[in-house]
Amino acid sequence: MRDTRESRLLLVLLIAIAFALITVDIRGGKDSPVDGARQAAATVFGPIEDGVSTAVDPVGNAIEAVRGSGGRHDRIAQLERDNAALKAKLGSDDRNRSRLKQLDKVLKTAGAGQYGIKGAEVIAIGAAQGFSWTVTIDVGANDGIKRDMTVLNGDGLVGRVTTVGPNTATVLLANDPDFTVGTRMEATDELGFASGQGDRPLRVELLNGKAKIKKGDRLVTFGSQADRPFVPGVPVGIVSRVDPSGGDLTRTLYVTPYVSFTKLDIVGVVVQAPRKDPRDDVLPPKPEPTPTPTVTVTVTPSVNAPADGLQQEQ
Repeated sequence: MRDTRESRLLLVLLIAIAFALITVDIRGGKDSPVDGARQAAATVFGPIEDGVSTAVDPVGNAIEAVRGSGGRHDRIAQLERDNAALKAKLGSDDRNRSRLKQLDKVLKTAGAGQYGIKGAEVIAIGAAQGFSWTVTIDVGANDGIKRDMTVLNGDGLVGRVTTVGPNTATVLLANDPDFTVGTRMEATDELGFASGQGDRPLRVELLNGKAKIKKGDRLVTFGSQADRPFVPGVPVGIVSRVDPSGGDLTRTLYVTPYVSFTKLDIVGVVVQAPRKDPRDDVLPPKPEPTPTPTVTVTVTPSVNAPADGLQQEQ
């Protein structure tokens, strides 16, 4: 359509008519005289609107998905939390099984030596007053714990109680440089004194400088007067090296302790000493020696060889 005066006049007229119809429709409400025309238009243009709506629906669905993603994210997060809790429970069960195994070993050791013990858990390492090899356990005076009581676990000697609080106690470990315990050699009864050397083997000074000792020999605690601080018969360790005898009054040994002092968890404090020295009964069974396989080679004479073993002349 060309832009003429008549066309502009027609456009203004159509706009005026449109506004008039809108005004009449609004004032008429449900009884609007244009209601029929509106329904007819809906009938005509409804399918077109449906098509447009269908075309736009993916966008709307995407927006709705984004709006609803929060709820799904919450459900995923809850599932992740549930899985984490389940894994933690499984881990906790594994740890509990490990602790029960440790406790069982402690009880077997106590039973073999007839020691009356109070079970405890290591809850801290180190000490506030210095850099000693110590641990804190979760039993104290309220549990009958006293200073200078022997502490052991399922493997052997852990240390001795040095300080006691109402509900906790400090244990000086056997590998501490300030730690000394009387020892007795298995079977030979040779006596000595073992001292801690930190992360190195225990150093043992035997009273008999001519004692015949070899690598692999085992030691237990000799025991103290009135069984404090040490009860007798607790496994100490295995001889790993023997210094050559130089005619001295004593002989030096180096002993690998049975206890791993960096992996302590469940321990037992000996609150009642045995009625008699258990001697070597608490030591673990000696490992069976592994047999050395032997190979026998049998030489079979060749079928073509002469009976007298001599070569035939050509």
